[in-house]
Amino acid sequence: MADKHAKAPPPPKEKKKSVGPLTFIAQVRAEGNKVTWTTRQETIQATIFVIIMSILIAIFLFAADTVIMWFVNFIRGA
Repeated sequence: MADKHAKAPPPPKEKKKSVGPLTFIAQVRAEGNKVTWTTRQETIQATIFVIIMSILIAIFLFAADTVIMWFVNFIRGA
């Protein structure tokens, strides 16, 4: 009797079709043209956002580290 949980053999893998270098470059260019690039304004806004968030996180981590340091020093009696 056949095992109920036996796995079926995997389907045969299709062999990838190789293309020449010129065809490959043409395909790469075609895919590159499909990409939606950000505008200069969007890039500037994202950069400003990242800088502001980095500064805010740095301030928060500095404050948290300072509070923990004060607490540890209080516990140690220093």
